[in-house]
Amino acid sequence: MKTLPDQSAHSEEGRYPWWQVLCLTGVDLFSSLGYQPGIALLAAGLLSPLANLTLVAFALFAVYPVYRRLAEVSPDGQGSVGLLTRLLPGWRGKVVVLVVLGFMATDFMITITLSAADAAVHFLGNPLAPAWLQGYQVGLTLFLVGLLGFVFYLGFREAIGLAVPITLGYLTLNAITLIAALAHLRPDHLEGWWRRLLAAQPDPAGLLLVTVLAFPKLALGLSGYETGVALMPLIRGGAADTPMQPLGRIRGAHRLLLAAALVMGSFLVAAGFATTLLIPEDLWRSEEVAGRAISFLAHRYLGEGFGSLYDLFSIVILWFAGASAMAGLLTIVPRYLPRFGMAPEWAKQRRLLVLFFTGVGFALTLAFQARVEAQAAAYATGVLVVMSSAALGIYLLAQKEKRREAAYFRALLPVFAYVLLANVVERPDGVRIASFFIAATLFVSFLSRALRSFELRVEGFALDEMAEHFVALIKEQEAPLRLVAHRPERGGLAAYWEKERRIREATHIPAHDPIYFVEVYVQDPSEFTTEAWVWGVDHPEVKVFRILGTAAPNTLAAFLLYLRERTGKRPHIYFEWGDEGPLQAALNFLLFGEGDVPTLTHEVLRRHEPDRSKRPVVHVGG
Repeated sequence: MKTLPDQSAHSEEGRYPWWQVLCLTGVDLFSSLGYQPGIALLAAGLLSPLANLTLVAFALFAVYPVYRRLAEVSPDGQGSVGLLTRLLPGWRGKVVVLVVLGFMATDFMITITLSAADAAVHFLGNPLAPAWLQGYQVGLTLFLVGLLGFVFYLGFREAIGLAVPITLGYLTLNAITLIAALAHLRPDHLEGWWRRLLAAQPDPAGLLLVTVLAFPKLALGLSGYETGVALMPLIRGGAADTPMQPLGRIRGAHRLLLAAALVMGSFLVAAGFATTLLIPEDLWRSEEVAGRAISFLAHRYLGEGFGSLYDLFSIVILWFAGASAMAGLLTIVPRYLPRFGMAPEWAKQRRLLVLFFTGVGFALTLAFQARVEAQAAAYATGVLVVMSSAALGIYLLAQKEKRREAAYFRALLPVFAYVLLANVVERPDGVRIASFFIAATLFVSFLSRALRSFELRVEGFALDEMAEHFVALIKEQEAPLRLVAHRPERGGLAAYWEKERRIREATHIPAHDPIYFVEVYVQDPSEFTTEAWVWGVDHPEVKVFRILGTAAPNTLAAFLLYLRERTGKRPHIYFEWGDEGPLQAALNFLLFGEGDVPTLTHEVLRRHEPDRSKRPVVHVGG
């Protein structure tokens, strides 16, 4: 796996202490305090405090260990998708990764629309909001989504310097609010709450069971861990860090993730008790509370001035949560899809992507009518699928490396699966929405791969000493450069000699002209582009270029153009006709990188060298 440049002190410009990067991560993670407690009241009711405690235990003993290990194996911020890409090669792995990317896109898109909707709720719920805006939550949310897209269209980049005061200020206001609210708790509040719980569920075992069943509904409080790993390259490392062992940066990421779990856990537990015990039950579904439960407490116990200040910080941090999600979307497409050949040409244009994602945000806002609770299911589903994929990747890696903790990570898989499935069963809308993103991702990806199938698909060639020797011989010889395409197979030298006899007979190559065999080994046909490795094999009377590449036709075409530039000679390559039908050949080409190699090699060359007098010549006989 590639690593970032040296993390020593002289190369630390543009990197920050881990706690500052935590503030940037907190734009996504801590902003959920704006809506999670209110949604928890609707989803878990009286069980909200106990369900939050269970959620915090899940975060500390399941989520944190997974992402702690993930930080160690992806210091460049590749995250769960990058790990799965490494561990699951071939088409099976690519499909899994594309499905996870679909859920991740769901997570990020719903973060934008849900955060904008809740920012609108906080704005309209404030007593100082203009009266003429009341009833226009959808319009205000559309404005915020559009404004976010406009900022990114102009080239907005998040700044640590701005995220730090926003995040610290927001956490400080939440802490003041919750401390002030909890100070109003009296023994009769706790007794009344506990009495109502026991009336609904008198059996302690039953109470434990319903709590375990309820806590997955509160999964909104788990967002941000994947973002924490993705932002690892921003963490300042130690003086002894090296590109291969950025131990200081990894330690910083460990502190970031643990602090995120502890800080968020503390706020969720405090908010669970404060909102459940102090907000009258008949207000839980009201506009005053839904989506802004802590804000309700701020206005109630600290006055309208402080409540307005809280709302202002809530709006700003929710805005930055959307910005973080948009930045994530703009990172996903160029990082992974082009590698699979599954990004359309327009996806390379950042502004077009911004317009596309903004349009999707508009559609989602209108579909949900900017209701915060209506989008919670899709958001939680996206978060939990990404976390479950991280847990799966870490388990597969531990098993592959035969690490002792493999048993622990294996035991965590059913827990992650339960939380995910419980959320899906309770709120299936999340899967429906995610299915749209997954279907769109798969369709656009495979369509793009088909349309881009005639690209060269080779980033460069790395030749060993013998292959370099062959190139030098070709450059010195007076005869034309002649290559014979040979399918890797058994048969020893006799197979080469027989192939040479047939080719010379069918295409009338002079007996005194030397020929070089070229073989393409396709290790992983699902990879779209790669750096091709070339070995030279010097058998008695047989010289062979062996290439480890992607699709055989594209690799051969790229190699012919490469040899033309290196030797100054116009290459000739010779094939024999295959026995496949046209449809089977086309499918083999798209999926396995083979197919009608002569015709496809010529087509790739034709598209990349329009000058017929310079284009390498493809001969087919037999």
